Amino acid sequence: MMKNVAILGSTGSIGKNALHVVRNLKDSFRVTGLSSHSQWEFLARQAEEFNPSHVALSDPQLAGKLKQCLSDRQIEVISGINCLKEIVLKSEADIVVSAVVGAIGLSAAIATVQAGKILALANKEALVMAGNIVIPLAKKNQILPVDSEHSAIFQALQSGRQNEIRRIIITASGGPFYDFPADTLADVTPAQALKHPTWRMGQKITIDSATLMNKALEIIEAKWLFNLGADQIDVVVHPQSIIHSMVEFCDGSVIAQMGMPDMKVPIQYALTFPERANLNAEPLDLPRIENLTFKKPDREKFPALKLGYLAVREGGTIGATLNAANEVAVQAFLEKKIRFTEIASFVEKVINYHHFIKDPCLEEILAADAWARQEIKKCLT
Repeated sequence: MMKNVAILGSTGSIGKNALHVVRNLKDSFRVTGLSSHSQWEFLARQAEEFNPSHVALSDPQLAGKLKQCLSDRQIEVISGINCLKEIVLKSEADIVVSAVVGAIGLSAAIATVQAGKILALANKEALVMAGNIVIPLAKKNQILPVDSEHSAIFQALQSGRQNEIRRIIITASGGPFYDFPADTLADVTPAQALKHPTWRMGQKITIDSATLMNKALEIIEAKWLFNLGADQIDVVVHPQSIIHSMVEFCDGSVIAQMGMPDMKVPIQYALTFPERANLNAEPLDLPRIENLTFKKPDREKFPALKLGYLAVREGGTIGATLNAANEVAVQAFLEKKIRFTEIASFVEKVINYHHFIKDPCLEEILAADAWARQEIKKCLT
């Protein structure tokens, strides 16, 4: 049966890979919605190829250019701050791939699960901010992880039950600075931080990988996706990025999902679950790789990890505060306004100052997000 797919953030790395998957499975999937923040020309080319019923662009002025470019097609152009939510509801999608970055993906995630659609989730911030709201709205297997680590855990869990989990082991490449001496990190540049050793991603997530904040966010996301406590979530540094994560069950069995680094694999699994489809991925050649190595993460050198575990243990508004402060701090680093090591320290300062609410409603989560953005801007001045 043909399924309709909407891809939020289609001009980004995950979005482009998702369209590659759909292109190769064109007899099974049809694109009905696409969105971008500002890349209207690239979005126009995607729309011309896939001919969705709806496209969305955040900037109304750029949306006008997009509309003019697509004037010969029956494609509705949506713009404004609610455009992601609108495309979820208007595009008749069965599956929504949320590949946007940051807090902007929250409203679309809520709209997707409320509408009964499948949410293929790469936007981890939706659960980091409001897992207590999004998860109760979703039915079993309605949220399917796209992040390689969470997809690996989800796939490994097909070998057992959730109540049989002893722990999960999330792997991390370590980023470009894992072997750097701690006293040199303050002087690394954005250009250095953007050279990820394994993955090619957008700027924000690449910086998060360098600080290990991305692992902090993944720890929080794992709590919500798999109903786990902080003592059930471990992180190991695995520079080869061949084992994407592991699950240890109560009998001592450890199931690992392995493969060459390729985001098309978890994206396709989210789209085709519970089945698998052929994919022209690079085969795993272990003799050529020779060694798979693992190290404990250095939580003193990379303090972002401690903040992730704090958010898992305490819950409440810490996740929303952490995420918002980090978004602003990362942008400040990219603009060379703060040092690399100040990203996590400023985030921690904002978390410590914020008004903690244990079981927040959506309005309180959004208020914590807004407060954290303003507060960290004060720290930066």
